[in-house]
Amino acid sequence: MIRTIVTANQNNLTLTLPDDFLGKRIEVIAFVIEEAIQKSKEKVSFTVLNVPGELKINYRFNRDEANER
Repeated sequence: MIRTIVTANQNNLTLTLPDDFLGKRIEVIAFVIEEAIQKSKEKVSFTVLNVPGELKINYRFNRDEANER
């Protein structure tokens, strides 16, 4: 995999690929980095239910108990 960040000065961009890429399908994606950073700043919450604060403080996940059948 190759990841390159460039500042475009023209409408054309030339990429030099390694020999092992020849004859294979490749994917090229181009986007403006500032736009991607702004979208990622949104707050993400993984809360499924509301738990009182005192339970959150003392809670410890027990993997064995969670996997019991």
